Amino acid sequence: MLRLLLPLAGLAALLRAANIPQRSFGIDYDCNCFVKDGRPFRYISGSIHYSRVPRYYWEDRLLKMKMAGLDAIQTYVPWNYHEPQLGVYDFSGDKDLEYFLQLANDTGLLVILRAGPYICAEWDMGGLPAWLLEKKSIVLRSSDSDYLAAVEKWMGVLLPKMRPHLYQNGGPVIMVQVENEYGSYFACDYDYLRSLLKLFRQHLGDDVVLFTTDGASQFYLRCGALQGLYATVDFAPGGNVTAAFLAQRGSEPTGPLVNSEFYTGWLDHWGHRHSVVPAQTIAKTLNEILARGANVNLYMFIGGTNFAYWNGANMPYLPQPTSYDYDAPLSEAGDLTEKYFALREVIGMYKQLPEGLIPPTTPKFAYGKVRLQKVGTVVEVLDRLSPAGPVKSTYPLTFVQLKQYFGFVLYRTTLPKNCTEPTQLSSPLNGVHDRAYVSVDGVPQGVLERDKSLMINITGKAGANLDILVENMGRVNFGRYNNDFKGLVSNLTLDQDTLVEWEVYPLDIDGAVNHDINGYLDRPKRSVGNPQSYEAPTFYTGRLSIPGGIPDLPQDTYVKFPGWTKGQIWINGFNLGRYWPARGPQLTLFVPRNILVSLVPNNITVLELEHSPCSTQACEIEFVDKPNINATTQYENYAPQLFVRDIWLNHL
Repeated sequence: MLRLLLPLAGLAALLRAANIPQRSFGIDYDCNCFVKDGRPFRYISGSIHYSRVPRYYWEDRLLKMKMAGLDAIQTYVPWNYHEPQLGVYDFSGDKDLEYFLQLANDTGLLVILRAGPYICAEWDMGGLPAWLLEKKSIVLRSSDSDYLAAVEKWMGVLLPKMRPHLYQNGGPVIMVQVENEYGSYFACDYDYLRSLLKLFRQHLGDDVVLFTTDGASQFYLRCGALQGLYATVDFAPGGNVTAAFLAQRGSEPTGPLVNSEFYTGWLDHWGHRHSVVPAQTIAKTLNEILARGANVNLYMFIGGTNFAYWNGANMPYLPQPTSYDYDAPLSEAGDLTEKYFALREVIGMYKQLPEGLIPPTTPKFAYGKVRLQKVGTVVEVLDRLSPAGPVKSTYPLTFVQLKQYFGFVLYRTTLPKNCTEPTQLSSPLNGVHDRAYVSVDGVPQGVLERDKSLMINITGKAGANLDILVENMGRVNFGRYNNDFKGLVSNLTLDQDTLVEWEVYPLDIDGAVNHDINGYLDRPKRSVGNPQSYEAPTFYTGRLSIPGGIPDLPQDTYVKFPGWTKGQIWINGFNLGRYWPARGPQLTLFVPRNILVSLVPNNITVLELEHSPCSTQACEIEFVDKPNINATTQYENYAPQLFVRDIWLNHL
């Protein structure tokens, strides 16, 4: 072994003596450029979030990005994805970040790592774990001692894993972003940024380029930039490129010009139109950026999917849908688009495009209709969903107090008086976070919704069970309101009287779906009540058989919900996400082939929260081969502005 090491050490010394650089990446302030292995370097990068693309498809998406002419990819690390509970870490399967970095390296792509701790990303709570809110007074994204202690512990797990993947250590990571768009946050805490800088240097060393990203104006850079972190900007197509880079020059008089988020599309909200940005607009501005010799990251290059409960929300409260398609060059399902080829053409004007075939769009298959069967309401299967039973409390408890961070919680009390006439049940302090499905002795009464519906009329007898199923629809991910508590966060009143003496049931629906997929949830139950416009939240199950005799099945598909209203769907125990065709714009959910099996039927579980088609038409869902995420349903009066995330500023 020693005999092998000595020649290697000698070789390194010879390389140094001959001035042949070892792997290195840095900034040359004289040439206003990055320097890679001793030579000037400009990157063209694209964003992909490994947390929004199944591991099965990482390689396909990365290769398509490489073939578009990209030098690098940019990805976020969502802290809450890897530490869902305090001290419980998960880097396996779809969360195997190191495998993702290795794949990028093997594909010949460099990596720009956005390590957080806060990421925004239209991701639940901007990637911050909800368990941070167990200390109610915590000031997130600041030098608050409790917050910093948690960040230090997390970075002590994450960053040592990242160090071997740095470029100078043989990996693909050329730059690491600290925090994210901090200049858009109210705290403006330089001590916090200094603590992060020290922490990142401690774990990653002095050689790696650390940087920040902020909106392209001095207003944002004032609190977002810090000496020792290279300041970059983000801006949209169609604007003044010169002015945007002048803003960066205000913080970095010399060094490379960098747009870290050049938007290829924009985010969506339930109840608003799907955002679309023309390919020509993006291509024109991209050409202007590259003509200046600037570095650019296309955000997003592929958006992907907010599976399960991972979507975020903006203020005033507007949650994002399951699809994070973003109108990006690669669609949610990784399909090649007109935009992909338009941007590839622009990139080809500035660098040699790789030779070889671009991987084709994956085939989609329409498996057709699947009949579903009613299993029972949430209340009827409550013992399976909440095996430990309720927590008793005078006043309602939040999700965080129950140590349940996602999904649904059932709040139960009894009616303190006879409500033979319709009686007002209200949330005077807008304390339903985020949507509540109300029933009395199993008879549905209506829906309360944050910011939208704060009062309904109910009827029932004194002593009847008042059940309120509360859905967490995604935590605010941007701005000052990201300490977003869920559940009944303030008291409910019946007429003017505060309701007390609650039984609060944390619901492990995902666990029940996984464990009881062929058991309890498959035995049909009789349902209570005879509702009209609302039904009590109810489970349905069905089976999808993949046809035989057709090669290469299963394939990707999309599921749509004709006649269904709002809910959640699981396939083989995998939580595909939320559906809400009644509000739109998304009507179909992407189903990647890797969650389907062909040898046995696929188990489907649907939780419909409001109204199913089963009493009036066919009780079925349909698997189709084309997506529809841009349906024209009933929209709010105004269309949200493109490229403006500060809706909350208007809200103030």
